[in-house]
Amino acid sequence: MEPISTPRVSGRYIESYINKNVMIVGKVIQVRGTEALIDADGQISINLTAQEHLTPGNACQIIGKVNTDLSIKVLTSKDLGDNVDYNVVQSVVDATQQYREMFVFDN
Repeated sequence: MEPISTPRVSGRYIESYINKNVMIVGKVIQVRGTEALIDADGQISINLTAQEHLTPGNACQIIGKVNTDLSIKVLTSKDLGDNVDYNVVQSVVDATQQYREMFVFDN
């Protein structure tokens, strides 16, 4: 099985990853059925599967594919609870983007 590149991104960088897999950490703002809205340095719409369960107010980690409308189609998700330092999360995202050659490769 070939490895899949899932670079860490935020709302600031998502436009550069259309039709690519990404990892994103953000705060769940709202969940409605199979749609969620998270804040990850900008609001991002998440297309959930029936198996995904996110809690408003908690942080979540999403691995998914960026759609042309900049929403994310979820492949996997994880609830991270309510004790996440979003400044540290954004610092990791910024480092990933600054040193893309270390973290991003073509699938």
